[in-house]
Amino acid sequence: MHCLVFPGQGAQRRGMGEALFERYPRETVAASELLGYSVAELCRDDPEGRLADTRYAQPAVFLVNALSWLDLERAGRRYDYFAGHSLGEFNALVAAGVIDLMNGLALVRRRAELMAGVTGGAMVAVVGQDPARVEATLRTAGFNQVHVANRNSDRQVTVAGDRRQLALAAKALRGPGVRVLPVHVSGPFHTPAMAPAARAFADVLRAYEFRAGHTPVMSSVTGTEFDPGQAVQLLSRQISRPVEWVRTVRALRAAGVDHFDEADGTTLTAFIARIAAQPTEERV
Repeated sequence: MHCLVFPGQGAQRRGMGEALFERYPRETVAASELLGYSVAELCRDDPEGRLADTRYAQPAVFLVNALSWLDLERAGRRYDYFAGHSLGEFNALVAAGVIDLMNGLALVRRRAELMAGVTGGAMVAVVGQDPARVEATLRTAGFNQVHVANRNSDRQVTVAGDRRQLALAAKALRGPGVRVLPVHVSGPFHTPAMAPAARAFADVLRAYEFRAGHTPVMSSVTGTEFDPGQAVQLLSRQISRPVEWVRTVRALRAAGVDHFDEADGTTLTAFIARIAAQPTEERV
């Protein structure tokens, strides 16, 4: 069985999607009209470094993901499952027929605005450490304003929270073979600090219809199949809860998926290669 996965914020880069915009002019024009600026120009030229701004990065990544999917669909590719990392889950829902592309883009634009409105925090990636040990270090040291934000693989997590506490936590987490790298986002995404944005986004989501869809999507919040009837809760919680990518991948494998493709990149493919079939036990 085959699954297509969609990356989230962080995949943006200058020059992305240039050929796609040329192949899909109707969708590109409609997206630019909805957003109020040329998304092709944003991705091609990155004026004033806007791709580093959540408000611009999320719609840009979403649209490039969506056009990449249209390319695959046009080529006759068919998938048994879809999944997305954080923002990428909206692309998975579009590909599965749960929402249409322009409604997805409108939701992502509002999501980005709300998330960008929560400032004062930061995020770092911890590479080379077991997630359970990272969490134990945070608990033992009493960093109550720093939280695991993304469980990406067996040896890579991101943590986020209060900027001052996070700087101290980064020192505690460093060690032999362990790297702590800054993640260039504007706030403490996927942590309890994002609760105001999550509540506001829930109100936005209630105005939209989520259909049953034709292909299952694996939720990156629960690691179970996405239930359109629970879309408001799932997609709003996604903002303030950790991205459970390890759990999602294991659930897909348990469902029979043995081949993963990735839209427009290899970031998630690299994570998937570093996720064991079963959890490994490590003393902490």
